[in-house]
Amino acid sequence: MAARSGASLLRIEDAFLRSLHPGRKGEPPLGLLIDRTGVHFDASAPSDLETLLATHPLDDHALLERARGGIARMREAHLTKYTGFDPATPVPEPGYVLVIDQTQGDASVHASGGDRNRFLEMLYWAQEENPGARIVIKTHPETAQGLRAGHFTAADAQGRISLCTDPVSPWALLDGAVAVYTLSSQMGFEAILAGHRPRVFGTPFYAGWGLTQDETPLRRRGRSLTRAQLFAAAMILYPTWYDPCRDRLCTFEDALGALEAQTRAWREDHRGWVASGMRLWKRKPLQGFFGGQKAVIFAEGAKAEAKAAQTGRRRMAWAGKAGGDVVRVEDGFLRSRGLGAELVPPLSLVLDDLGIYYDPARPSRLEKIIAEMPELRPDQRDRTQRLIERLTGAGLTKYNLGAAPPALPEGHRILVVGQVEDDASIRLGSPDMQTNAELLARARAANPGAVLLWKPHPDVSAGLRSGAVGAPERWADLTVEGADMGALLRQVQEVWTMTSLTGFEALLRGVPVTTLGAPFYAGWGLTRDLGPVPPRRLAGRRPTLEALVHATLIAYPRYRDPVSGQPCTVELVAERLETGTIPHPGLPNRLLSKAQGIFASQAHLWR
Repeated sequence: MAARSGASLLRIEDAFLRSLHPGRKGEPPLGLLIDRTGVHFDASAPSDLETLLATHPLDDHALLERARGGIARMREAHLTKYTGFDPATPVPEPGYVLVIDQTQGDASVHASGGDRNRFLEMLYWAQEENPGARIVIKTHPETAQGLRAGHFTAADAQGRISLCTDPVSPWALLDGAVAVYTLSSQMGFEAILAGHRPRVFGTPFYAGWGLTQDETPLRRRGRSLTRAQLFAAAMILYPTWYDPCRDRLCTFEDALGALEAQTRAWREDHRGWVASGMRLWKRKPLQGFFGGQKAVIFAEGAKAEAKAAQTGRRRMAWAGKAGGDVVRVEDGFLRSRGLGAELVPPLSLVLDDLGIYYDPARPSRLEKIIAEMPELRPDQRDRTQRLIERLTGAGLTKYNLGAAPPALPEGHRILVVGQVEDDASIRLGSPDMQTNAELLARARAANPGAVLLWKPHPDVSAGLRSGAVGAPERWADLTVEGADMGALLRQVQEVWTMTSLTGFEALLRGVPVTTLGAPFYAGWGLTRDLGPVPPRRLAGRRPTLEALVHATLIAYPRYRDPVSGQPCTVELVAERLETGTIPHPGLPNRLLSKAQGIFASQAHLWR
């Protein structure tokens, strides 16, 4: 039709990072390949991608650094075209030759002259060229899900040949392979990224550039490329990427972040959850965070145990009410614009399968991430630095409340941060000092000539929680009740705290911090610690500030976009907080929030 009418022809295909599940299950793609000259999998004529690979300089340092970072992130998060699998699913013992099946009738198979005989020939050569080696045939995900037939069958799995039909991570499978054979599968591209030089029996886009062993060489492809150059063209320059939360076109990194968030949510939630210890007002936000695959079931005690056992679901509980072998849930560190005690739903929550970040008695998942995180890669460091700049530039903190600070006295200003005295972080994290009055007195005794600024916790100021200090002027020069924390931190020279998150927020802004308890950020060499920090932290490695921030704000929490309702990145939540595009709490929450102010002594009913 295009030839007859003289209209231009666009050929459209899914991008190489697509979705959780195949399109045949109704999931839209995160990216498209829009080609004006051909199609990437058909080498009978050049495509836009082939032209890029053949003619683009691909020598820009920033572009290649983006490519190296993209490869590392995909491998680290086990991301591929379809990501709806559990990376912990076992793969065969290492040392096998990997032969990759594809679906019958697929256009990329047809374009490479593939049929069952060609796949059998590939299997023959895999055995012939690797005598005595185990052969593992990887079934295509659509074949394993019963959507389309493959070229290999169970009858082909004989002797040292086995079929791998389980939904395993392609990256884990590639890590255990000693050789890789493919016709034209995208997994051949991933094999290159994983360090292999695959044996290729077709003519996919990644063949002919010096990174493969080609059974069918293409004369017009004579350029030698690096893995980073191949990735830069195929994943950054060629596709058109889409951000489902912002509903707009985006960069590769934004699409990758969206898929990381979606994939993490699916992998953690697909078995379903039984939740305990959750107040009524928290259940709707929890359902939004963790009920995307199966609705969260709320039950207590023996009923919760029985329900989890019957259904194969995992168990979670609010951290302050958790006991036994359950996953603990708690607010994240970039929470909301408003207080949890005022029933403002969170934008961030953490799941901890080891402990919880505010209890130093045993390691938490956050502590483990901090302790075991290797030196940040360049892409991780750049991302973290940009996040720090955004948070500090916009003055973002956990609750994002308060007015501009009053005029502050001149001198060496020390911000002393009050907390809720019956909060678990004080009970568990600060055994030697548990009242705000003690904190103020200690800060004044150690700093007799300094200007002490006393900042009560917002919940305490609102009369919702315990921790009020009588006559704070005995120690403090000024009480800065209601002042915006982000603005305040820009005007002080030190912070003193027991375990408050404000200490972490001060570190982001380069403000020295003294701790009297053992918050998660203490004991790593970044704070002055006067409290009982666990010896295991003191004996461990010393992370940089960027590594601490990456662990705390990127690797540990989960985020949910308040606009689209989808899992999202920390950067999107920061953007929503900065621009104010956050829906207000519903009428029931607002009414209940007002009522709790009247019945503050009964706070246990809603906390």
